[in-house]
Amino acid sequence: MTSNETIEISGWRASAALHQRFLTGLLLYVVQKKSEELGIELLFRTFRTQHHEKFVAGHKSLGLTGLPDAVACAQYIYLANHVGGVKCEFIPESDKKAWVRYLPPRWIWEGAAICAVPNDMSKAFMRAFHSQCGTSLGNDRLGFVCTKITTQCDPYLEGYFIEEEHPLGPHEKLRFHFDENGPDMDPEKLPDVDWAPERLIKARRNYSVQYIRSLLPELVRLIGDREAAQLGRNAAYLIGMQSYDNTAATIGLRDPSAAGFAVYLATLLAAGGDAVETETDGDDLLVRSKSWRMMEERPHVTPGCFDAWNGLWEGALAVHNRHLALSVDARMDEGAPFWQWRIRPAPRC
Repeated sequence: MTSNETIEISGWRASAALHQRFLTGLLLYVVQKKSEELGIELLFRTFRTQHHEKFVAGHKSLGLTGLPDAVACAQYIYLANHVGGVKCEFIPESDKKAWVRYLPPRWIWEGAAICAVPNDMSKAFMRAFHSQCGTSLGNDRLGFVCTKITTQCDPYLEGYFIEEEHPLGPHEKLRFHFDENGPDMDPEKLPDVDWAPERLIKARRNYSVQYIRSLLPELVRLIGDREAAQLGRNAAYLIGMQSYDNTAATIGLRDPSAAGFAVYLATLLAAGGDAVETETDGDDLLVRSKSWRMMEERPHVTPGCFDAWNGLWEGALAVHNRHLALSVDARMDEGAPFWQWRIRPAPRC
């Protein structure tokens, strides 16, 4: 493996961790600064959007169309989450009943964050995705029954897809039977995921970023561009600060200079598939990209989406070197042919 390939893989790892934490942080920041109800609605919309974009296409591409619907849905949940780095299990019980189990540590509620998660957020996640699977497959008898929820101090989130003998009403597609316990997983029945390590690392980066791709436009639609930009930027700034040491170590960065941060920013941007250039301008460093692939062909992307996401780099720089400042000199959403960041000495007070 060449040094460039090693840097690219390290960038994928760092980007995956950073965007995973941004997802968690922004959802909880909305709960804290706005309301629990708004945070739950934002999570619901984000996961429902993901369902519409990913489920049917993934059901086909993973070769699940020949399986019974309940088994196919549970296997999809396992495969899609497993390659994304989520700890989960798949337990087929019959052609009409198949279990999924999400084990701690919960990917979306990393670390101590789980202590601040409203229980109704877990329910909204299943209402957004799991309860919709039957509708998306054209099977009105298929629903999801939740039997355990981590955020109510159960040891995992668990439930099963079940095909009933009769059509299900809207309120029957997600039900809660907390007195039931699922069977143990049989490792021999788990689908094989024979991917090269490099492919899995990139998949985990893509898995994290796809949620931000849905999350930011949905936040704008809920509270408007200006407020979403400010709220999102504050959350991103905090996550950028908190994640800097880890992400910088992941890519092997030890240089606290402006040039060092240019390497950090360019590496993380390139991890998203953007072609990035750097150059000097006197004492300043410029980082330039002619694309923002994360949001390409995404509806409802506004300037506030970029401003919120850009807070990640502002927060990271605050820890990298407090004597430096970051600005955006050129923006493609304002007609420029590229995005350009300027890293410069901070003004002295």
